[in-house]
Amino acid sequence: MENVILVVHLILAICLIGVVLLQRSEGGGLGMGGGGGGAMTGRQAATALGKLTWAFAIAFLATSITLTIIAAQNSASDSVLDRIGVSTPTDADVDDDVVLPPVDDLLPPISGDAPALPPRAD
Repeated sequence: MENVILVVHLILAICLIGVVLLQRSEGGGLGMGGGGGGAMTGRQAATALGKLTWAFAIAFLATSITLTIIAAQNSASDSVLDRIGVSTPTDADVDDDVVLPPVDDLLPPISGDAPALPPRAD
């Protein structure tokens, strides 16, 4: 079911791109300019391509929401780590017999004339 909806979703996306690219450019952005007719109104005559664009857009949003709901239902039961079989460490996994060396053994020796810190860059 999810694969069928995904295929329909992809076809709708391609059709929506095609219908938008087929429409006449009005020039200017955000609906400004290119308005034909005497009055400056924001409303234009609904064309067949405009109606088709709306239909594809509504169907695209519907399939998007449907795919989101299906994905949420499939992933609600377990986490990604449960699916790949990784176990989380517990207190029983920690070995208390491990002895770490003292910190002084890890640091390099400091000679008397060497600076303890690198010089500050001003």
